[in-house]
Amino acid sequence: MKTSISLKQIILIFSVLLFAAPLLKAQTKKIKRPKSKVGISSTDNFVQESFDLYDKVYKYDGYASAGTSLDDDDIDVLEDALDEMTALSDNAPNILSDLNGQGALKQAKATLQINKAKKALNYSIKTAKELLLGQREHESDSESEDETEDDETTEADDEDNNESVGDTNSEEVTETVPSNVSDGLEAYSRFDFVPGDKLLFFDDFSQDFIGDLPSRWNTNGSGGIVKFNKVDGNWLELKPGYRLFVIPDINKLPEDYTIEFDVLSSGLAKNLGNSARLYIYLSDTDKFSAGDSHHIKLSIPFGQYAPYDVTAYNFFNRKAGRINSSLKADLREEVKNNPHISIAVTKERLRLWVNQEKYIDIPRMVEELNVLNYIKFHIYGFKPGEERVFIRNLKVAEGGEDLRRKLLAEGKISTNGILFDSGSSNIQPQSMGIIRQISQVLMQDGSMKLNIIGHTDSDGADEANLKLSKDRAVAVKDALVRVYNISGERLTTEGKGESEPVDDNSTSDGKSKNRRVEFIKM
Repeated sequence: MKTSISLKQIILIFSVLLFAAPLLKAQTKKIKRPKSKVGISSTDNFVQESFDLYDKVYKYDGYASAGTSLDDDDIDVLEDALDEMTALSDNAPNILSDLNGQGALKQAKATLQINKAKKALNYSIKTAKELLLGQREHESDSESEDETEDDETTEADDEDNNESVGDTNSEEVTETVPSNVSDGLEAYSRFDFVPGDKLLFFDDFSQDFIGDLPSRWNTNGSGGIVKFNKVDGNWLELKPGYRLFVIPDINKLPEDYTIEFDVLSSGLAKNLGNSARLYIYLSDTDKFSAGDSHHIKLSIPFGQYAPYDVTAYNFFNRKAGRINSSLKADLREEVKNNPHISIAVTKERLRLWVNQEKYIDIPRMVEELNVLNYIKFHIYGFKPGEERVFIRNLKVAEGGEDLRRKLLAEGKISTNGILFDSGSSNIQPQSMGIIRQISQVLMQDGSMKLNIIGHTDSDGADEANLKLSKDRAVAVKDALVRVYNISGERLTTEGKGESEPVDDNSTSDGKSKNRRVEFIKM
């Protein structure tokens, strides 16, 4: 009898010590499920439920180790599992109290299985949180890189790859972006993106305060406007996290439209893995979710550890559509060098470009028309405060029509899709899609001559704007001559400054419409 009491006391002390132990670190070594049951229903249920959840999380941890990113369904499964695991963990002390009155051997067996299940549960909770925050993959990537990294990597290289933009609460930070932002206009000579001609939304954040979320956007997280001393304009910082969205105030999209924006990044570590992505959603709701019944999800990889694919996924009528694609890409350098993203939706067809390269061109991506009316941005898999992503110059426009037909039919076109550096006549390379179409018209009709007219908004002095508009017209002519070999004798130029506005110069949208180039047949 004394021996039995003493054994119970030992078992109970052992149990308390195990439950009081710190949480175990996440591990990849498989924890084996107990082969037999104890015969105490609360214990057997606790062990079974814990290992069922453990097996589920362990599977997704394996995906992360293999560099496979999680999709929306995976994230939903993990979130639900995390809720179940937390509730199960909270109930563990009650399970232990159910051992009172049981035989010594049964208590011993039950205690060992409970603590084994607790170990699996602790691993599952910690790992699920890391997976949902996009942090799990960094550990495995880092370990792999430690084994394979070239010994000749210099300290300067490490500093360059881990530099930080700076504090978003300050009014100005001193970070600069690399000088090789683009490869020149010639690299864009075959770029066939043409922006829509009817502006629906434009925001360069020029009228928002530093540190604030822009007035024409909404979010369920945070984010703020940042200004840099060596990079033009204001930028909106996107904050990483699962189910965190920033949504511009757009509530109606036509059947044909284009989306453009610029991206800036900083601090992208060498071991940044496949989960680090910028997501663009086209959705049927302005809720902070992918969508109610319909959505399209595109993702651009920012991982630096290896080449990672661009992805495209569609979801219509509350079920996965026919598209769940990974499209071959290597954007490691592009995402570090201020890329321009262009998207064109033409009824069912969707195309996506990063700089001049087209990575997505899916003819039946939009399975149901007139249901996707909202645009959402989301980033995932980045270390908060270290690996940072910013966007600027979001432009949404209806159309994307073939300007060649319009010029031939009407003898003139006006476009605000030819973009220039601020206060400069330097053409931004992504504008070459329009200039290319103009060149094709001139090649088709060898007798055609065009007058190119530049217009500006009202910012700055009248004389300066007049000169700037003339310089911009000349720059377009030079691009036609230099890149597409059009004879300069067929082109004349003119500038009208701010004298002929087509919209209100007090708003960002209006200014964007007023900054335009006209082509008139002579």
